[in-house]
Amino acid sequence: MNPNLTGIGLLFLTQFFASANAQVLPDMVIVNGRIIDGTGNSWFYAEAAIKDGKIMKVGRNLTTPGVKILDAKNMFVCPGFIDVHAHIEAGIFDRPTADNYIYDGVTTVVTGNCGNAAEDLGAFFRKIDSIQTSINVASLAGHNTIKRLSMGMGSRTPTIAEQQKMEKLMQQAMSDGAVGLSTGLIYLPGMYAKTEEVVGIAKIAAQAGGVYATHMRNEGSNVTQAIEEALTIGRDAKIPVQISHFKVAGRANWGRSKTTLEQVENARKQGIEVTIDQYPYTASSTNLAVTVPDWALDGGLDSLRKRMMDPMTRKKIIRGMMNTIKKSRNRNYSYAVVAMYSPDTSLNGKNISEINRLKGRKKGVHNEASTILDMLKVGNAQMVYHTMNEEDVKHFMRYPFNMPAADGGVNSGKGMPHPRSYGTNARVLGRYVREMNIIGFEEAVRRMTSLPAQKFGLKDRGLLREGFAADIVIFNPETVIDKSDFENPHQFAAGIPYVIVNGKIVIENGTHNGTRSGKAIRKKDD
Repeated sequence: MNPNLTGIGLLFLTQFFASANAQVLPDMVIVNGRIIDGTGNSWFYAEAAIKDGKIMKVGRNLTTPGVKILDAKNMFVCPGFIDVHAHIEAGIFDRPTADNYIYDGVTTVVTGNCGNAAEDLGAFFRKIDSIQTSINVASLAGHNTIKRLSMGMGSRTPTIAEQQKMEKLMQQAMSDGAVGLSTGLIYLPGMYAKTEEVVGIAKIAAQAGGVYATHMRNEGSNVTQAIEEALTIGRDAKIPVQISHFKVAGRANWGRSKTTLEQVENARKQGIEVTIDQYPYTASSTNLAVTVPDWALDGGLDSLRKRMMDPMTRKKIIRGMMNTIKKSRNRNYSYAVVAMYSPDTSLNGKNISEINRLKGRKKGVHNEASTILDMLKVGNAQMVYHTMNEEDVKHFMRYPFNMPAADGGVNSGKGMPHPRSYGTNARVLGRYVREMNIIGFEEAVRRMTSLPAQKFGLKDRGLLREGFAADIVIFNPETVIDKSDFENPHQFAAGIPYVIVNGKIVIENGTHNGTRSGKAIRKKDD
């Protein structure tokens, strides 16, 4: 021993080597599970150790005396599900526990879709962090929001100054942490935007590494033209494209899924980075006003209500609605069911044909169109539209670059909402994987985890990998299933006994324990 070493120096060295050799213990180890790591590769037996909200290690023999053990009992252990198409701006602050998402295994959502997002994303993210949510929240910037703030709700072409203002707002949104730009080209005021307008704004998002997610201009008879517009925006703006809730709607279009997917595949072969998302149902959900011709909505619902006061204009609107019904090959509006109508909640769960009869009117498209206008005169309604074909749904489900996404919000237990908000992921796993064998469990999990994480730039999520965020779902492959349906929508998914968000257990033994360990995810955080 060095004779010059003092007692204090000897003590320091002893403590240094003891510290260097000390074992760093995990906070929790998940054992006895079959790991599906999110890559799409086969499941394997391993343990998963969690430390400080991160995945510390995935491997064998990780358990240590005194460390919390979570027994997965031969269930599947996988990354938390990422829902890339959400509308949670209002509901998350009323119910920050986001129960309907968490019970479905969703640990992260991308909101701000269909062109509608928070006006100030910086403030929105700060509020998410301040109230503390059970899920992680990322957001797109909304084209409709940006357009409304820049030039109102009219159908005119923007001036140079207005276009520049929209692009400046897009730049600010990306600086605040947006993951990209969304459009809702079927909604006000986006329906009046020319392609060039969107390209200009999308270029700003592209420069900051964002994506372009679109609710296209049409998902029915003109769906192929709408897809081509989305691809054009991607090509001209040099931005990755995400086509939202990919579908072919209306009886006249059933069977066109092969054609529309070919468009996507051909674009990928040409070098356009395009992917899609889908909810696994044959019904969609949006507002009642979409049944009205675009021109009649110029200026918003208040303008529509003024136009309806003129008898001749009202007749013209009804003729346009009838023409749309004729093109779709629907006999009437029985496919359109009210999910939530605040002016008269007794109409919730009833279709337009039924409501028409309740109003004492004779059956027929003309009278039903008039009933819709009478409803819109008082207030808009959230609707469920039964317009799709199961064979098309299954065809889209087989496509490898397709992500399950609920297109839902945080539900409060009111109204008759689309069941997709409660059971999208569980339905894919239970119905389309286990029961129908459309795809396998590993592939389904890849679509719910690493594929959306890659697409939207969530760099530390989507895989069970050392150093990644400990967002983890444990599900039973024999029992996982959606319980929500159109008659009884307010039912949580089953067969997902554990959900972990940022290293904290949120669903424990099948019950939400109230933990709120989610956070705002800003792209600039990467």
